[in-house]
Amino acid sequence: MPALDTVQRDTPYGSAFLDDASQFLAMRTLLRKVESVSLDPVKSRNFIHRLAKEV
Repeated sequence: MPALDTVQRDTPYGSAFLDDASQFLAMRTLLRKVESVSLDPVKSRNFIHRLAKEV
């Protein structure tokens, strides 16, 4: 994986710029956790369609 210089993280309260190796590790860990519990594109689309029908 190529080294990153800066990561921009947008939040409801504004943007934060991460530029430390430990911050990168924490962000990568967070993104991997989110990815591991996320639905694949087909299941995600089906879920959204099912929710839209219920509204």
